[in-house]
Amino acid sequence: MAINSALSKPLKLSSELEAVVGQGPMPRTEVVKQLWVYIKKHDLQNPKNKRNIMADDKLKPIFGGKSEVSMFEMTKLVSAHLS
Repeated sequence: MAINSALSKPLKLSSELEAVVGQGPMPRTEVVKQLWVYIKKHDLQNPKNKRNIMADDKLKPIFGGKSEVSMFEMTKLVSAHLS
């Protein structure tokens, strides 16, 4: 069984991202998982459209200053905080 090494490779996280998901390095899959833990814990899904995430003060820098992004946009924006 082959594991996608690109997804499971631990990556360096930006300080903004670490403030939300914890200390890196961590694989992209774990980053996304931890983001969802944070989003659910702080009730940041738009109640009218669950696919949209509303940014709090910690998420705003990760979301490029936007106050609301779609799940798909979130994944793209998070990539800029991984190296």
